Amino acid sequence: MQLKISKIMVRRTVLPAVLIILLGVTLWAFKRNATDGDSKEQMLLTAIGTILEQKHYAPKTIDDNFSKQVFAKYLEALNPDKDIFLKQDVDYLKKYELTLDDEIHNAPLLFYPDASAIYLKRVGEAMQLYKDILSKPFDFTTNEEISLDNDKADFPADEAARKELWQKRLKYLALDQYTDLLQQRSRNMNDTAWNKTDAQLEQMARTKVEAILDRSFNRQKLIFTPEEQFNTYVNVITDLMDPHTEYFPPVESRSFEEDLSGRFYGIGAQLKDDDGAIKIAALITGSPAWKSQKVQVNDEIIKVAQSNAEPVDVRGYAVTDVVKLIRGTKGTEVKITFKKTDGSTQVVSMIRDEIVQDEQFARSAVINEPTGKIGYIFLPEFYADFERQDGNRCSQDVANEIIKLKSANVKGIILDLRNNGGGSLPEVVNMVGLFVKQGPVVQVKDRDGKPTILSDNDTSVLYSGPLAVMVNEFSASASEIFAAAIQDYKRGIIIGSDTYGKGTVQRTLPLGKPLDMFSGQTEYGTLKLTFEKFYRINGGSTQLKGVTPDIALPDPLDYLKVREKDQSSALSWDQISKADYNEINSGADWDALETASKNRIRENTAFSAILKNAQWLKENTDKTYSLNLQQYQKEQAQLRAVVKQDDSLSRLTTPMNIQPVAQDSAKYYSNADSLKGDRYLQWLKNIQKDIYINEAVNVVKDINEEH
Repeated sequence: MQLKISKIMVRRTVLPAVLIILLGVTLWAFKRNATDGDSKEQMLLTAIGTILEQKHYAPKTIDDNFSKQVFAKYLEALNPDKDIFLKQDVDYLKKYELTLDDEIHNAPLLFYPDASAIYLKRVGEAMQLYKDILSKPFDFTTNEEISLDNDKADFPADEAARKELWQKRLKYLALDQYTDLLQQRSRNMNDTAWNKTDAQLEQMARTKVEAILDRSFNRQKLIFTPEEQFNTYVNVITDLMDPHTEYFPPVESRSFEEDLSGRFYGIGAQLKDDDGAIKIAALITGSPAWKSQKVQVNDEIIKVAQSNAEPVDVRGYAVTDVVKLIRGTKGTEVKITFKKTDGSTQVVSMIRDEIVQDEQFARSAVINEPTGKIGYIFLPEFYADFERQDGNRCSQDVANEIIKLKSANVKGIILDLRNNGGGSLPEVVNMVGLFVKQGPVVQVKDRDGKPTILSDNDTSVLYSGPLAVMVNEFSASASEIFAAAIQDYKRGIIIGSDTYGKGTVQRTLPLGKPLDMFSGQTEYGTLKLTFEKFYRINGGSTQLKGVTPDIALPDPLDYLKVREKDQSSALSWDQISKADYNEINSGADWDALETASKNRIRENTAFSAILKNAQWLKENTDKTYSLNLQQYQKEQAQLRAVVKQDDSLSRLTTPMNIQPVAQDSAKYYSNADSLKGDRYLQWLKNIQKDIYINEAVNVVKDINEEH
């Protein structure tokens, strides 16, 4: 899972000094280790290796043991399903197993080009293999099973073993498609188009599987360039230090900054994958694409060119690949070749302009209850646009939403941080300050120094009423800092499930010379480096353990292994001394609130069923699957019934009365961008039926009843 981490997760006052130190290391590494015969990749890898060893919070020694891990992880990164390489390939490549630490220390780069060349050769063989297998019918009456647990598997011993592996996996994929087609035929018995025999449906299933694999493999052959091979290799190395240290080549670095700031420079078109073709799904009103009057919904993108450069044929690319090519620096030209719906082609030249992703910013609504109004704030991430003085920052945006809600006379506020993967540390500190009167928020420690306490120094409090904070397993990093601070102060009550457990701090380090004066991009991209850990003000770390909510709600995804503790390279948990702070006497009886909520949950048939289903899913995943049609249908019917029931149970039968605040009415009901307005209204409908928000409402009402 990719968590969004701020490029500046420390106070702004210490940024220049730290950047000078780190940049000094980078330049030293390039100069000291570079020779006339060194390639760009060698210099870059050696520089990154030096930074990892000298500046990472808890660096692993880059030695023969580390080399063995890189060796195994790179092969796994290329072929996680272990169905491309043969054992003989691995045996041949073992000559590099103990030399990769030397490569990081400036020895010639031999392993990843050799491994990648073998991989691409085997990909070609695999494509022919699956086409041969899919050309013949499958027999779904035999009693076979397949295990999809690749961690316990090894690479095939020979070509015969690889063919047997592909035979089973393709049969499984075709069986899944065939089962779906049987269901569609059953639902459309009166439609002559579905007047097909079982044999015809089986052939359709194989055709669908082949088309899916063709798109996947052809894309891999297109994008797995020597540059991408190197990037993958470097990220195997950085990931072994910890899951959040990562190398971004220039284009990926730009995307990372765009995600954090909520702004990018592009043409303002939403793209979609239409059976392998990348098409225009929607246009943003006022954007370059919209203004051109030449771009229409359902136009297919064939080629993308940067100004007068040679165009890149993007047929076979994924949406994310095409987006990276279309976005760029403000004021630059992009030329896109479209295939129109009438079959003609047209080249459209557009000048990139700023596109603001305001749908990723904080938003609020009012929940109307018989006992009074309750405010709801949704914050998808802790974003911060540090490049502009007037750039959006989540702490200020949340403050604005609080002001709107206060004007609506709400009697409590729910802050929803579910699925919020984190972001800017300074913004967390500022945001806690909206609810707490002056005091420590989080402790930060590098590998050598004593903890530094980051505090809110503003004595004012914007909102002092009842507060509930919603979290789940995808609430990470900055979300956990906020929830932990609110919990330690007893300022509000935390509701949901155990959070992700990311307690490390990253900073982005630019590598190489700047590409221009405006974008901040550099010639070699960016290294996102873990250089500190953060701790709660009570002294405990959120690393691995996360934040345990005051009120636990049944979690339908609890069976998934997606938290930090499930990552093999995650750093360990520890604790430091408690900071000097005082709990806030809110007058609420936390034990009574928890007891009341537990009683409601226990008596709620929906929550009881979700809890039961979560346990069933935990016991019935990561197992073998039958390739017999009748048994497979039985297993899938059970699984789909549970998933469908969870989806239904999580929605209230009678929606809550939730409306946007008066100041935002136009955004929902008369938006100039009608598609965006529709999305806002759909969001409103979704939260109106959310059973988890409903329980948070009940908890806030309980708090009010105590006062």
